[in-house]
Amino acid sequence: MATAYYITHPQVQVDANVPVPEWGLSDIGRARASTMLDQPWIGSIRRVVSSAERKAIETAEILARHLNLTVEVRERMHENDRSATGFLPPPEFEAVADQFFANPHSSIRGWERAIDAQRRIVSEVDAVLGVDGPGDIAFVGHGGVGTLLLLSLTGREISREADQPAGGGNYFAYEISMRRVVHAWRPIDRPAPRLDG
Repeated sequence: MATAYYITHPQVQVDANVPVPEWGLSDIGRARASTMLDQPWIGSIRRVVSSAERKAIETAEILARHLNLTVEVRERMHENDRSATGFLPPPEFEAVADQFFANPHSSIRGWERAIDAQRRIVSEVDAVLGVDGPGDIAFVGHGGVGTLLLLSLTGREISREADQPAGGGNYFAYEISMRRVVHAWRPIDRPAPRLDG
């Protein structure tokens, strides 16, 4: 049973003077991505596919180097397009993000509509999965579109209820053939919870 892992980049170096897609990982983000390499689910990954945003590529490169793989970059895996507003201070960003998820058929302050971002990420992931390749695959991307993908896989309406925990650096897994979610968001740098019976 091949598994797809959707991984979000961990913490970034925030710079209001740099376009958001060009932000790189912070020292904490790099450390968390490196710690991810010790997790048992990493070893089965045979493909690494990344958004073209710098923070995602940096995360993907850490993973791919460890696995001796190359990173496949997909332009359309980018985060929801927020270029209309550019950088927003965190409280304002969270308020606009709340509106983005609550009004999926509307453009909030010029942002890409949630319904369009969802169609884009689902289509892009499906296109990658349509190319035969053995083993598990890692998609490295972003929390907003990752949440929209997770909602699509589970057949739920768009809302922020399935959003990743704050800070980024989380992943969910799903069975590729049946598009069945194995588990929802978990931190990339912590072992999976034990299932003691």
